[in-house]
Amino acid sequence: MGLNRVTLVCSAIVWLSISGLSHAGVTSNYTRVAEPSEEMPLETFPPPAGLNAPEQVHITQGDHNGRGMIISWVTPINDDGSNVVQYWVADGDESTKKSAEASTSTYRYYDYASGFLHHATIKKLEYSTKYFYELGTGRSTRRFSFTTPPKAGPDVPYTFGVIGDLGQTYASNQTLYNYMSNPKGQAVLFVGDLSYADDHPNHDQRKWDSYGRFVEPSAAYQPWIWAAGNHEIDYAPSIGETQAFKPYKNRYHVPYRASQSTSPLWYSIKRASAYIIILSSYSAFDKYTPQNSWLESELKKVNREETPWLIVLVHSPWYNSNGYHYMEGESMRVTFEPWFVQNKVDIVFAGHVHAYERSERVSSIKYNITDGLSSPMKDPSAPIYITIGDGGNIEGIANDYTYPQPSYSAYREASFGHALLEIKNRTHALYTWHRNQDNEPVIADSLWVKNRHFLPEEE
Repeated sequence: MGLNRVTLVCSAIVWLSISGLSHAGVTSNYTRVAEPSEEMPLETFPPPAGLNAPEQVHITQGDHNGRGMIISWVTPINDDGSNVVQYWVADGDESTKKSAEASTSTYRYYDYASGFLHHATIKKLEYSTKYFYELGTGRSTRRFSFTTPPKAGPDVPYTFGVIGDLGQTYASNQTLYNYMSNPKGQAVLFVGDLSYADDHPNHDQRKWDSYGRFVEPSAAYQPWIWAAGNHEIDYAPSIGETQAFKPYKNRYHVPYRASQSTSPLWYSIKRASAYIIILSSYSAFDKYTPQNSWLESELKKVNREETPWLIVLVHSPWYNSNGYHYMEGESMRVTFEPWFVQNKVDIVFAGHVHAYERSERVSSIKYNITDGLSSPMKDPSAPIYITIGDGGNIEGIANDYTYPQPSYSAYREASFGHALLEIKNRTHALYTWHRNQDNEPVIADSLWVKNRHFLPEEE
C-alpha cells in the first residue's frame, strides 16, 4: 500500500475520532415508538403485468469465488421458455446472448400451492463486469442487470449493505428505500428473518410472495447473501407441516455445495477481499455434528493474504444486552467462540433482537471476576459483534436493555435501520449504521474497523 493511501486512511481515522462519530459505552437516547410497525397490505405489491410474467426475482452468488450467479424467479405457469434466463455483457452485442436453464419446482404448505420456482446458475462470468439478463417470453419479458465482484485480493475495496429481520412493514419499506438510496452498497449481507409469514394464521404463504416482490427492486440487481433465521423454520405440526425450513429452502437457493457444505443453512463464499461464513443458529452445532465439522475444516481454508476480512453471519446474537432473546445464543458461543478468537474473525453480524447493538472486541474464554460476578474481557483477537435485527418487521422494537450498560456493549439503540461495511484495503474498513429517522438515513454509529490479521494488537 502506497504512502499516499496510508496517509489518506490515517487522516480519515483522525477526522472520524475528532468528529465524535465513534461511540463507546453509549445507550442512545433516540428511541423509536415500541409498538409494532404496521404491515403493508398484500395488494401493495401485485404481480407484474403480462401473461406468465416472471416475478419475485432475486440473485445471490452462485459459486465460491464470485464468478457465478444464482438467478431465482417465480412464474404462475410452467410454459416453454419460462425456465430460461438469457444474459450478456452489458456493453456487448445482444447477439452474443447466452442462456441457462433453471431447475423448476413447486411446494405445498397447508392450503397453499406455490407458483413455479425457478433457479438458474450462471457460471464462468468475468470479474468486475456488468451483465444484463432477461426472464420470460414475448411481451412478458423482463430485463435486469447485475455487476460481478472483482477478483479476490487483499486490497480490493468493496461495500456490503447489512440488513436483518426485515419483514414487510412500512418501516421495512423505509429501511430498504434508505439502503437503495445510497449508491455505495454492492451486495447485501442478510442475517435472517425474511417474510414473517409465520406471524400470520397458518403461516400465510402469500406473505412469501409479497416479500419476494417487495425486495425485488434491490435483490434482482445485486446479490443478497442469505442466512436463515427462526422465522424461516416454518415448523407447524398443528397444521401438518413438519418439514423445517420448507418455504425458505424452496425459494432461496445458495451455493452451499461449492464450500463442501451438506446443507444450505451453512456455507461460505469469497467476495472481493472478504471471506464470508454463514452459520445456522437453528441446526445442530455441537461436536461431531455436520455444521461443527464443516466449520472446523472451513476455517482452516481461509487465506488471509488473499481475503483478509473474515466475516461471519449468524441469526441469534452471542453478545446481547437486551432483555429480548437474552443469552439465547450462549450455547453456540461456548462452542465456537474459541475458534473465532484463534482465527481472528473480524466481525460477527447477527439479528433476532429487534434493535441495534455493537460490542467491543471481547471474549468469554477468560473472565473478569469482580464481587463474585464474571464478565467478558477485552480481547484484541476477538471479533466485533454487531446485532442488526432492526430492519423494521411487524413485531416491533426490542426496547428492554439491561442497566447499567455492560462493559462489552459499545453502542446500542432501540430503533430501525441498516448498515454499510466499506472495505478500503487489507487493514481498514469503515462501518456505519444508518438509523431510520424522519424518512432519512441518519448515521448514528460509525467505526473504523482494523483488520485483526494485519493489525493484530491495534485498537
